[in-house]
Amino acid sequence: MGTLGTSAARADRPARAVDGVIVDGFDAEPLATTAHLAGAVVIPAHDEAAVIARTLAHLAPLVDAGVEVIVACNGCTDETADIARRFAGVTVVETAEASKVAGLNLGDSTATSWPRLYLDADIEVEPAAVAAAFAALAEPTVLAARPCFGYDISGASLPVRAYYRARARIAAPTRRMWGAGGYATNEVGHARFAAFPTLTADDCWFDALFAEDEKRVVATAPMRVRTPRDTRTLLGVLMRQHRGHVQQSAEDAGATGAGRVASLLRAVRGIRDAVDAGWYVGLTVAARVRLALRDTASQTWERDLSSRGAQGVTA
Repeated sequence: MGTLGTSAARADRPARAVDGVIVDGFDAEPLATTAHLAGAVVIPAHDEAAVIARTLAHLAPLVDAGVEVIVACNGCTDETADIARRFAGVTVVETAEASKVAGLNLGDSTATSWPRLYLDADIEVEPAAVAAAFAALAEPTVLAARPCFGYDISGASLPVRAYYRARARIAAPTRRMWGAGGYATNEVGHARFAAFPTLTADDCWFDALFAEDEKRVVATAPMRVRTPRDTRTLLGVLMRQHRGHVQQSAEDAGATGAGRVASLLRAVRGIRDAVDAGWYVGLTVAARVRLALRDTASQTWERDLSSRGAQGVTA
């Protein structure tokens, strides 16, 4: 796989191969390659002018290798499309509908290559990690895959840092597709669904389509998930995530929540762990109370602007 393959091996370091690792800043590892690689990266984007350039900059070597990179602008009122078009080889498509699902389906219908990585617009991923996920999808029994991910807490407030430290200690399915900001499938896996449905938690829905032995999380350089920087923004994000879980199944959401708390308490080994657990439980409860008090007809998409260089949460 040329330089991509070599870089993937170099990036597969034990300290960075753990899913959900907490990192206070990520080291940049620029890559270049002349090797051919088939596949597509679909990026739904709604008013992502603040972050789309940094996401596409990481993907430039993939474009050079032959991977389709498609930015599906949905309901954008800013310069997202114009910025994306500045990147050579990137395909930009647009819809007036401000909906992530609309963006996913538009990008999906535009793509022609397999496998496909569906990537959130604010997630940075190294080309070698994408190549490794695509390689996993070439295995006969693997239908869904993604690189591992890490939480970048640089610049976050103390409560936010505590929340994510606690979250990282909670046991979770090792082959889950949700929560990482991106997931991939091949043509056989995609046959499980005709289109993305109208749901908040598309990653949870996608994960449920496949059996555990059909999924693979690849130990490579992690996808960079920037956490919210302040408590107010984190609460908004938690509200959106919980609403998505409830859309999947109210009964399962409750059972999963109880299981996560039990797992968190088992992981407490000292005062700092206990304080982190307290912040985790308190912020989780606060988010659910706020969501319960909100008009149930509201479909606001609480988006983290703090990690995008702005303040607060917006629809």
